[in-house]
Amino acid sequence: MIDICRLGHTTLATGELDRQVDHYTNIIGLAVTERSERRAVLATREGGETLVLERAHPTSALLGLSFQIAPDANLAALAQQLRVAGVACDQVSDPTPCVSQAIRLLDPAGTTIDLFADTRFADVPRASIGIMPLKLGHVARLVAEAPKCAAFYTEILGFRISDWRNDVAYFLRCGPDHHTINLFYGARPGLAHVAFEVKDGAELHRASDILAARGCKLDWGPSRHNIGHNISSYHADADGNRVELYCEMDQMKSEALGYFEPRPWHADRPQRPKAWPLDTSKNYWGSWGT
Repeated sequence: MIDICRLGHTTLATGELDRQVDHYTNIIGLAVTERSERRAVLATREGGETLVLERAHPTSALLGLSFQIAPDANLAALAQQLRVAGVACDQVSDPTPCVSQAIRLLDPAGTTIDLFADTRFADVPRASIGIMPLKLGHVARLVAEAPKCAAFYTEILGFRISDWRNDVAYFLRCGPDHHTINLFYGARPGLAHVAFEVKDGAELHRASDILAARGCKLDWGPSRHNIGHNISSYHADADGNRVELYCEMDQMKSEALGYFEPRPWHADRPQRPKAWPLDTSKNYWGSWGT
């Protein structure tokens, strides 16, 4: 079983690289660490690589995901382990400025996955620009075969299922956060949203003001979800991709305990991973739609 520790960065395709870079730097508050005619690599103001934008025109905006495994992991041994499990993979060098070596494979939906052990923080200016999220928290995807994709992430990559809703929605974690990957059924596979964590509710309100001042209208929220219970707001980036900003997500600090840290909004005592009814509202409270 692969021990994945955290989400690294996500790679999105764009036909308007300059416009997307402007959105994610001047509004979201990320910093460019590498730029060429073909792509831009961006990091948080804390130096964590978060987003790669590549000039392309695919059907889906989502091109890739990266995950950090244990820092002392042997990549050659990991590659052999994957091949024994029937997963084709290659070792790649310098996929981003802060990662020197990675194992590259494809998930069942055809998305590129990079697994890396060692990384460094980017040297970026710590200026106060835009929203400045703490990290890329999760990526939500539309997939044609959600159960098959969920099985790959749990059985091959070692993710755990936090919650699920029949066979149409899976919430998967690789650390204490309730979800790192969302898998939603979609007849047309692609990106559902990318999600950045902010510190607290006050920061989410400040972010909403920044978005409004820049003409980015919220299309959902602020509201609290039921599954995961994070407070969220959603807007569209320059390409129309949905971007979530969130805080207060459910946490499972101990796998042995098997339940999420108590919160006053939990309906169950204790709150454990479970199958949620199909008619579960997306909101515990708040607004949906414009």
